[in-house]
Amino acid sequence: MSNGHSEELRTDIVTLTTHIIAEQQKSGKPATGDMSLLLSSIGSACKWISNVVRKAELLKVIGATAITNVQAETVQKLDVLSNEIFINLIKGTGRAAILVSEENDEAIFIESERGHYIVVFDPLDGSSNIDCGVSVGTIFGIYHVLDRSAKPSLKDVLRPGTEMVAGGYCMYGSSTIMVLTTGDGVDGFTLDPNTGEFLLTHQKIKLGKKKIYSINEGNSHAFDKAVKAYLDSVKFPPAVNGKVPAYTARYVGSMVGDVHRTLLYGGIFMYPTGKLRILYECFPMAMLMEQAGGKASTGRKRMLEVVPESIHSRAPIFLGTAAEVDAVEALYKKLDAGQL
Repeated sequence: MSNGHSEELRTDIVTLTTHIIAEQQKSGKPATGDMSLLLSSIGSACKWISNVVRKAELLKVIGATAITNVQAETVQKLDVLSNEIFINLIKGTGRAAILVSEENDEAIFIESERGHYIVVFDPLDGSSNIDCGVSVGTIFGIYHVLDRSAKPSLKDVLRPGTEMVAGGYCMYGSSTIMVLTTGDGVDGFTLDPNTGEFLLTHQKIKLGKKKIYSINEGNSHAFDKAVKAYLDSVKFPPAVNGKVPAYTARYVGSMVGDVHRTLLYGGIFMYPTGKLRILYECFPMAMLMEQAGGKASTGRKRMLEVVPESIHSRAPIFLGTAAEVDAVEALYKKLDAGQL
């Protein structure tokens, strides 16, 4: 009997797995179950990584190794562990033909009769900040191989982001949240620690409308005139109908954390110095942002139309509400025309 104070239990439960299956059925395309298995295994990998991140201090996996990766970045102990977890769980599905990780110099080719997918990923974005408790995350994207009858090669990988069939990230913060798109909108799933299930909590996310800009202004000495002009415009905006639009600055230093806030609240995330990797950082985030009603650009070109030259190619990126990204692109046109 209810005492009038107990919370009503939810019964409209949608798990990550049931959502993926429903989306495939809704698409009307013949479903083999391979994508469902692959995405479910990514979900499992994220659960394991979430558990390791939360216990990092207790497990003594905080801190750096003596290794540097292909990006010449110091590899954290958690990077190594997260990478191994992700690779092993994806390999175990038998559905992947190629894996590309930030932590591996070369692409990993997998022999499998049913391996018709390519998974690109950053197993633990923002790991250098984990010692101080900042939100970190996993970023991933999925492609089909170009020709199932041919032997997979790097040609299958070095393609524009427009050909990506799924993209997402999992953020490990105050809660563990997976945000995913398979090309029909963006949905968010929160990990229930009691059941161990990702449950649908953010359905058909649309980009927020707040005016927030997110950039590491400590690097302003390296910004070009277009970026500096944009920053001036948001710090000292002209009045519109007698009112001055108020912008807020927010920057975490973890791409997953900064993009997650941008997706939910609105504004723009900028990394103009070209440090971020195209395949497994820029493309998945650009796909999510476009699916949520926003834009993603290099400043001069739609991000998803870029063709990476190598698996670890980098690019500048600006993503968020269309109006803000348009403003950045307009300034780059002025810069290229010699008007800045």
